[in-house]
Amino acid sequence: MELVVDVQIAQDLDRSRIADALPSDQLLSDWASNAYRAVCEYGGWPTTNEVTIRLVSGDEIEQLNGDYRGKNKVTNVLSFPFEAPLGIDVELLGDVVICHDVVMTEAAAENKKPFDHYAHMVTHGVLHLCGYDHQCDTSAHEMESLEIRILANNGYPNPYL
Repeated sequence: MELVVDVQIAQDLDRSRIADALPSDQLLSDWASNAYRAVCEYGGWPTTNEVTIRLVSGDEIEQLNGDYRGKNKVTNVLSFPFEAPLGIDVELLGDVVICHDVVMTEAAAENKKPFDHYAHMVTHGVLHLCGYDHQCDTSAHEMESLEIRILANNGYPNPYL
């Protein structure tokens, strides 16, 4: 089960100010691959796929949240599943967009290690790309249980405690 991960860091993020707080491309890729592998084992997804993880500022995620969800506010993570046009066969899951500032603020407010929270946001985003959601209690429970299991298998604490 191979997942190709393309990591993008928005130009308006001040890398010199946040360099120590940014996970490496390899760590982001590992988190995404772990989530994808668990979904493949659980739900039988294709064995090769590609995802883009983009780390952005509050301004960019607020714009995306407004444009695509009608919510004019910042959020921690957005997922955009790729929908191929008819007749086009591309193994592309889609994009996971994570707001660095929100992740850092939430981690501090919730007394979490920033990388633990990043691992959760990447896992959460990839699960959304694979069709999981939290629109009702049943689907939320299924998604959260899978997140907890994936994170625990990789040494991260339950993000919902």
